[in-house]
Amino acid sequence: MSIGSKLGLLLVSLTLAGCMQATVYEKSPEASLKPRDKEQLAKARYEKVAVAEPFRRAIVTYHRKEAPGSILVDSDNHYLYYVMDGGKAIRYGVTVGEEALAFSGIARVGNMQEWPKWTPTADIHKRIEGLPQQVAGGVDNPLGARALYLYQGNKDTLFRIHGTNQPEYIGSSISSGCIRMTNEDVIDLYSRVKQNAVVVVLEPKQGDSPYNSKLALQGAGGSPY
Repeated sequence: MSIGSKLGLLLVSLTLAGCMQATVYEKSPEASLKPRDKEQLAKARYEKVAVAEPFRRAIVTYHRKEAPGSILVDSDNHYLYYVMDGGKAIRYGVTVGEEALAFSGIARVGNMQEWPKWTPTADIHKRIEGLPQQVAGGVDNPLGARALYLYQGNKDTLFRIHGTNQPEYIGSSISSGCIRMTNEDVIDLYSRVKQNAVVVVLEPKQGDSPYNSKLALQGAGGSPY
């Protein structure tokens, strides 16, 4: 093999290693929990399923140009990034909407609520019969422990980033359009995000995460595209 070929292989290996690097976030989930959080989570009736490894919270190298404090959602790969200083981000696994129902574009965090009540939209009422007009906040509420309400200008888009009582679906595209996180992860995100933070949700087929969750689930090691 020529020296040039060896150098080429070395560069490819280094690139792959850099793209796949991710440090599992070690912070104790207890650190962000308030007394009410502990009380509610202790009486959860849903099964606390372990999230698949590719979707566990991790600190990763951030490859895009969004400013620290902003949020980016890559629906294709089922990731939400909270951008930090120093070219890093906290990456969380999420459940997203089916393509026809999903939100994409640029928004802002227009409202933030702990253990929010849920008011199903008219569209959800049309698709799911028998829903109540409102559900009080609590661990069995579909919005879970926290909700970030996405606005464009002063208009509520009706899309949310929120917790879930169905953690088994993290990494799937089954929601009514909102972005779901485990309750522990959304509590952690909520403790970091500021009101009016920018939220970028990439359009379908525009995901550009350097870590491919689909390949990782197939045992391919999360190789880049």
